[in-house]
Amino acid sequence: MTAELLCGKKVTVMGLGLHGGGLASALYCARHGARVTVTDLQTAEALADSMARLEGLPVRYVLGKHEEADFTGADVVIKNPAVPPSSPFLQAARKRGVAIETDLSIFLAAAKNPLIGVTGSKGKSTTAAAIAFGLTRIDPNTVLGGNSTVSPLTFLDDLDPRTPIVLELSSWQLGDLRDRGVISPLISVVTVILPDHLDRYAGMADYIADKKVLFTAQERDAKAVFNLDDPWQKDFPRETRAQPFFFSARDLPDGLRGAWLEEDRGLVRLNGAGGEKQVLAGSRLPGAHNRMNLLCAGLVLQLYGVKAEVVRKALGEFPGVEHRLEMFREWKGIRFFNDSAATIPQATVQAIRALQRPIVLIMGGTDKNIDFTPFAEAARLPDAIVLLAGTGTDKIRALLEKEGVPYEGPFGELGASVEAAIRRARDAGEGAAVLFSPGCTSFGMFRNEFDRGRKFKETVLQATSGS
Repeated sequence: MTAELLCGKKVTVMGLGLHGGGLASALYCARHGARVTVTDLQTAEALADSMARLEGLPVRYVLGKHEEADFTGADVVIKNPAVPPSSPFLQAARKRGVAIETDLSIFLAAAKNPLIGVTGSKGKSTTAAAIAFGLTRIDPNTVLGGNSTVSPLTFLDDLDPRTPIVLELSSWQLGDLRDRGVISPLISVVTVILPDHLDRYAGMADYIADKKVLFTAQERDAKAVFNLDDPWQKDFPRETRAQPFFFSARDLPDGLRGAWLEEDRGLVRLNGAGGEKQVLAGSRLPGAHNRMNLLCAGLVLQLYGVKAEVVRKALGEFPGVEHRLEMFREWKGIRFFNDSAATIPQATVQAIRALQRPIVLIMGGTDKNIDFTPFAEAARLPDAIVLLAGTGTDKIRALLEKEGVPYEGPFGELGASVEAAIRRARDAGEGAAVLFSPGCTSFGMFRNEFDRGRKFKETVLQATSGS
């Protein structure tokens, strides 16, 4: 749906939210002449920051509830990706023939720019950001959006049609785009598949099916990048018309095109045999998982046509992404890392393995119906574990007690967990790291993982502001 078609239409935005798509959708539609109703189950107090951004625009609010008439009487409903398609309000709208859109479906229908789409269970934010960072070396106007809290509707009106776009895409966002014919990226990327969001999906097959939306509609002249080391991706190359390329921590088999690691060096081979070029020579980011993220980004940049020496320099300077193993404070010999985006136990394991001991780990939060057994392999690596309260924490406690690993908590308040971690870090010795890597989702105690990460940083800064 183009901006011209929005003028005069009755648009219901379902889920204003605290950042990203809902707010951007309401702003975009109101500015283009639509009659906008925003409906959200949260209160005006909770949504005050978002509502302030809409001040002065002709927007009607229905808060703390949904009214069916706002859906059945609309011309267009724009849903937040967090709202499941099974919502009875969306079903009622569909029965009346009302178009159901998202911020991404509107954007993709309008923008015909060169598109690089990045998905995966983990690593997609860092990979997408590194790709965009590298592309700015050849086009400073390169834009990054999607699941990283920046809705592409925020830059649609000012977009040059030649500007490359990098979109980080969640399974929910991709599921909403199924069979719409709006997404066919020039380059698709799948980082790694891990069990996630199984509170929303019936099982891994359904979760992966949404991920596949990114590459199944690609054309033959497009390119698809897959993780050769990921068993979940074994059959992916057969399900796309695009040309497949692979990245791996080990040498690629003869004949495969893609990228691989030789210790800290990343090499790319685009022609299947010989002629490899170095795109990675070390980075500022800790951890083997980040070397894989940057290797993947380097391959994509080469596929886009960026020279190897430019890629190598850009990836060496890439500063990383907020909330992803972000070292933000050093105080009295203690290093503090914000890894709030670690919402599954496998991500926490990667973070632990990326840092030098001693490590004091703060983890815990809300369960997503996932198995915490993968954490068992690394449970003895931290020198101390401090737990935040939550339904996921109950599973972690049971695992730690089974393994005979001591812990402190769980604490129902972030400040108490930080104080306990600082005390433990002082006892652990010089160079200790306090790692906030929850391994769980954040709902209940926090609005989302970004709010959680920011509050952790604020709490640490307050706790370490004195002598």
